[in-house]
Amino acid sequence: MRYRRRGRHIPFNKIVPNMITSGSVLCGMFSLILTYRRLFLPSALLLVMAVFFDYMDGKVARSLGGSSAFGEELDSLADALSFGAAPAFLIYGRYVGVEGGMPGALGTAFFALCGVLRLARFNVAHVTGPFQGLPIPAGGMALAALVIGDVPLTPALAVAAMVALGVLMISSVPYGNLKLLRKGNVHKRKALILTLIVISCFVLLREKSFLALAGIYITSGLLGIDWGAWLSKRRDAVDEKPAHGKE
Repeated sequence: MRYRRRGRHIPFNKIVPNMITSGSVLCGMFSLILTYRRLFLPSALLLVMAVFFDYMDGKVARSLGGSSAFGEELDSLADALSFGAAPAFLIYGRYVGVEGGMPGALGTAFFALCGVLRLARFNVAHVTGPFQGLPIPAGGMALAALVIGDVPLTPALAVAAMVALGVLMISSVPYGNLKLLRKGNVHKRKALILTLIVISCFVLLREKSFLALAGIYITSGLLGIDWGAWLSKRRDAVDEKPAHGKE
């Protein structure tokens, strides 16, 4: 007698966030392909798109109530590809190459390894409030910003940048978490000021705006500035773990 195995129905509210996360995976994969073909600027811009998908999947998961253990694992794997391997390979292809020798290869691998370690710690530590260590999307975005801004770097400086960002990712330096802000808990005047700063960067600095914003965020952690707490009306409203396993 045959038994037909019935598949479990997956709710729509859990499918949508995972589809958005898959967009980040595709951006990371296509970025690797474009880097291999030495199309560095399009490769870096795809990583910017991956940041958008990374932000939206958590936002959609919260709004639909679609957080799941599967989504958390998928999100971490997507981040490891799109903000760990892809930006490291981008910097290696654009600045390091064979001229960097073994130190260049080791520095590139070090960034990717630190990113994976950062994700693993985030998944098991369940620390509330600010991020502990530089989030891997910020680290990957900082590397992509170097290419978008066409910053001239020697192989040694490029390796140093990857090593420094890698160290920050596995450090305990606190970084503000804007993803935990809720609609009714945002200080409107402060949010307007921050929005004007971001717009001014894009208008005045153009292609170097991503680099400036990444620099501001990285420096803010070292200075002890918590943007999430600064923008919120109530401190306790941001002291929780984000939905969908989000960094």
